[in-house]
Amino acid sequence: METVYRALRAIPFRRGPRRWVGGVCAGLADRFGWDANIVRLVTLVSFLLPVLGIGAYLVLWLIVPWVDNSLPLQRIVRSFRGR
Repeated sequence: METVYRALRAIPFRRGPRRWVGGVCAGLADRFGWDANIVRLVTLVSFLLPVLGIGAYLVLWLIVPWVDNSLPLQRIVRSFRGR
């Protein structure tokens, strides 16, 4: 799994420091120079699509690193292994 974590940390964008919920939209906006509110609006509209919007957001929430390089996926896996 460490190889997967290293690959995820190599993704050239991080969750934005101006995050609201998960920071995914702010991270995308920062990476591409877009307005974060527009990205949030597009994301909310995509939630109207069955599975695609919410499913894509959840996957991104799991694999996109925070600004400090920590990964939610790694934390979840560690918590299950610790049981």
